[in-house]
Amino acid sequence: MQKIEVEILGISATPTVGGAYALLLKEIDGERQLPIIIGPFEAQAIALEMEGVRPVRPLTHDLLKIFIEQVGVIVNEVLINELRDNTFYAQISIEYASLTEEIDARPSDAIALAVRVGCPIFVNEDVLKIAGITSNTSKEDGLEGNEENVQDTVKSTRISSLKDQLREALEKEDYERAAKLRDMIQNLEGKN
Repeated sequence: MQKIEVEILGISATPTVGGAYALLLKEIDGERQLPIIIGPFEAQAIALEMEGVRPVRPLTHDLLKIFIEQVGVIVNEVLINELRDNTFYAQISIEYASLTEEIDARPSDAIALAVRVGCPIFVNEDVLKIAGITSNTSKEDGLEGNEENVQDTVKSTRISSLKDQLREALEKEDYERAAKLRDMIQNLEGKN
């Protein structure tokens, strides 16, 4: 099996699947791209980490990273290894005490973990042949359009996260923090 290393090109809302997002991966040494439809929570988890936004409390993928670090596990790589019945499958390769194990995972969860631990992401060549697309634009043109989508996604994800924090602050009657969060939200939304 030949593995192709990929990078995250962008995340954008997809109008064809309500509430879902398209995660676009691109092979590092080529032009093929692999779009994967993921849920809003996974999109948020990936986008927040890529943007360097730290939630007040750890998200599930943050908790997994903390656990992995505490027990001394090394995440070697993530591999999208199969496409079956229009569903992508992935494996996370981990190492612990000189033993290497492969753990089955959803690609979105595996990638959310990969961006947190900084491990490489690979796609099986056979999966890229079946589901990959080739970009007809230059690298600069392709990234430019996707960066806008990624920025929009990151902004809306950030606003959503801030609104959650605002609700928590109000429930705890921490009005000073709530006012700061409200101002941050209004600033991001462009309101005065």
